Amino acid sequence: MKTSRDRRYGGMVLIWTAIGALFTLVNGNPVWIGAFLAIGVALAESQRGEAEPATPPSAAPDAGQAPPADDHGLIALNHAVHAADGVEPFNEATRLAIAAGARLRVARVVDGGVAAAVAPDDAPVELAVHPDHRRQGRGRALVSELLDAGERRFWAHGDLPGAQALASSLALEPVRTLLVLRREGGEPVVERVPDGVRIRTFRPDDADAVVRVNGRAFADHPEQGAMDRADFDRRAASDWFDPEGLFVAEDEQGQVIGFHWTKVEAPAWGEPPVGEVYVVGVDPDHHGGGLGTALTARGLRHLAESGVDVVDLYVEGDNAPALAVYRRLGFVERARDVLYARSSEPAS
Repeated sequence: MKTSRDRRYGGMVLIWTAIGALFTLVNGNPVWIGAFLAIGVALAESQRGEAEPATPPSAAPDAGQAPPADDHGLIALNHAVHAADGVEPFNEATRLAIAAGARLRVARVVDGGVAAAVAPDDAPVELAVHPDHRRQGRGRALVSELLDAGERRFWAHGDLPGAQALASSLALEPVRTLLVLRREGGEPVVERVPDGVRIRTFRPDDADAVVRVNGRAFADHPEQGAMDRADFDRRAASDWFDPEGLFVAEDEQGQVIGFHWTKVEAPAWGEPPVGEVYVVGVDPDHHGGGLGTALTARGLRHLAESGVDVVDLYVEGDNAPALAVYRRLGFVERARDVLYARSSEPAS
């Protein structure tokens, strides 16, 4: 049964979406609908969160129980941290798991949601502390508790000074770096498609082939290589998904041998849209022929033609070949995510 609080929530979202539709009608730019929808959801979530009683500390689940993910408390915490730090504490896979109500391997929420640690499946732990409740020892206490419970790996998205200090104080060492690169404007990228290859836009019947190529291309990648058809479908059901922004490369036999999935989310109020080189995957049998560069260039051209001049991407810090390609295309480092781990017990 819907409560009056639920009806207020839906009403606020509807009002802001209508405003976005009006802006789209006036300006002819569809990103406004998404932008105002995001504003409406954020405001509605904050009001709904304030109206609901906080979970007392004694009722907070421990890491071992891992109940179904909370579909608004954790997301509201993610929004608050993102607004303060400029980086989201939970990555996309975690946010999708939370939104789907999936059971998390680690789901530790304390003090009514002012701090949380979560991890789906066998992923490293991600930690968030509300900006209004920091420097009170919550983060350190939460990580210490999880270390005692056997957790050893923790993401620090943005690798901010506070995260660095916390990791150092608990004898956690950086073991992996994920770089965030950005390209702003710049000269158009020339596409040089290898002989015998055709790049075209995605069709629904390409989904299984894209998943197959992704699995081969990222066989050694902890997160991206795990994408199955269900994961693909969840992403394709996201508000930002645009099949015109997903490109596949096929050989002369019509076999899909690579793909470039671009992404554009609704911008924050007053901000320009930011695109993303979401995934570029090339079958290992076709490495070294320039296909990855050609696919990247095709996606960048699509984003530029869509009015998106700022483009981000994520790449492993030790992936020298990919870094060389992206830097030649005009990308520079903007931020980094660091995985911290404890390989052995600290000296007493």
